[in-house]
Amino acid sequence: MDFSQLIRKHIQSLTPYSSARDEYTGKEGIFLDANENPYGSVLDGSYNRYPDPYQWEVKTKLAQLKGVKPENIFLGNGSDEPIDLLIKAVCEPKEDHIMIMPPTYGMYKVCADIQQVRIQQAPLTEDFHIDLDSVFDGVNAATKIIWVCSPNNPSGNLLSKHAVVQILKAFPDKLVVVDEAYIDFADTTSFVDELNLYENLVVLQTFSKAWGMAGLRLGVAYAHPTLIKVLNKIKYPYNINIVTQGLLLEALDKSEQKNEYVKTIVQQREILESQLKELPNVLRIFPSDCNQLLVKFKEAKKIFLYLLEQKIIVRDRSNVALCEDCLRISVGTEQENSALLDALKKYLA
Repeated sequence: MDFSQLIRKHIQSLTPYSSARDEYTGKEGIFLDANENPYGSVLDGSYNRYPDPYQWEVKTKLAQLKGVKPENIFLGNGSDEPIDLLIKAVCEPKEDHIMIMPPTYGMYKVCADIQQVRIQQAPLTEDFHIDLDSVFDGVNAATKIIWVCSPNNPSGNLLSKHAVVQILKAFPDKLVVVDEAYIDFADTTSFVDELNLYENLVVLQTFSKAWGMAGLRLGVAYAHPTLIKVLNKIKYPYNINIVTQGLLLEALDKSEQKNEYVKTIVQQREILESQLKELPNVLRIFPSDCNQLLVKFKEAKKIFLYLLEQKIIVRDRSNVALCEDCLRISVGTEQENSALLDALKKYLA
């Protein structure tokens, strides 16, 4: 892939901000270069020094877990940061397009709208799968990024890997971003394994879901090193704070605990699905490969408001394409799921 044709010209010529930790990367010495407080922090802990702006220690450890090189990794403030930066890196405002496949994660469109990048839509089929004809008909010279969310949000299902590969092969000069926020819950391999086969592939993952670290706001983009360098060039200098970097280093030693969480959540998802099917006001439960269920109800809006009164918060997706009368229910603990079911039964009484 010729990245020089993809990356915006002024981004290529941009001189990035050079932080103190760009100019000296060592850990030993008397640090008089960054105007930090030399005496320490008002908090207990060593927070007075700036963190590594490129998180190399974390990336080295994560790379071993994922079977990639550290140079293939970008760490962001949630997945939303790389989503925003990818659009910023390759899309000229008011000229270039991105393609999305609704219903899908809303931040692709929001980030594009903020940057005045046009949106093309290739809606999923009624059973929430990629419509390749729609994708192929819609992509044009102005299309710079094609977004694929798999497992998809809000429907919860895996999208066809074969279809994604066809898109990757058909458009080698476009970025194809596969958002795998929920991949840990799915019985499949990650597109990270395909990174060496397709230079135009970007894979997004997150520590917010299966790893249980949503409050830390940490997302990952895996991509060709050339593209990673561009993202590093245009990000804020110290985008991942020192506390988050330290906690992630600890978390990466606990993948077995993450796997146990996943196993339990999947079990609870199956139980919840079977019990929801018994309710007469449930019209359909869509297949799920993640930690949520998209459920079509009779009187979905009334049920949503009723559950709110019971302090049970689900997501009303009725206004989203193909999701009329649907509520999205995150899989909770056994006790939380039981409380939900009890409330739904009382609504029917």
